[in-house]
Amino acid sequence: MVGAQSDPWSESYRLEYLGKHADALALIEPFANRQPVNEFAVMRSAWLLHLQGKYSDAEKRYQRAAEINPRSLEARLGIMLPQMALYRWNDAIQSGRKVLADSPWNYTAHVRIMISEEALSRWEDLARHAAEVSARYPTDATVLVYWARAEAALKRTRKAKELYAQVMERVPGHIEAGNYLKNNN
Repeated sequence: MVGAQSDPWSESYRLEYLGKHADALALIEPFANRQPVNEFAVMRSAWLLHLQGKYSDAEKRYQRAAEINPRSLEARLGIMLPQMALYRWNDAIQSGRKVLADSPWNYTAHVRIMISEEALSRWEDLARHAAEVSARYPTDATVLVYWARAEAALKRTRKAKELYAQVMERVPGHIEAGNYLKNNN
């Protein structure tokens, strides 16, 4: 990769691809720390910290990005990642709700909230939430899977089977849906 090393951005992406996240971050840090602030560098450094498992540092960096640009949905969505990695599900839900306050049907925020609701075994909340989101994203299999899981956990087998059948229409061969349908004939 001649020339890649002269471009720190390209080299950073190459190093990330190779799993050398600390080295990738070292190339971006100077951009994240200079004035005027490079918002993208701050966001990229947060991601690279997250990939290294430095979740508290990643969360702080995403928060810094949100302070730099308070309108950034990406920064606020980013905050959710380390919260989820640290099993701080309630915090992730609250962060997701902040995104939804500005962008009510933001798909990523909704799915991350659903992941958190599932982790907390909030099955009624998850079923209601997934049903609402599914009405807005009717062809989406992921949302249907979360809804089906909630219905299954609530022992509403008929509804779970109906939902998993819809998943199979969208993703033929979906392992989870296929197994549920096979085991609940």
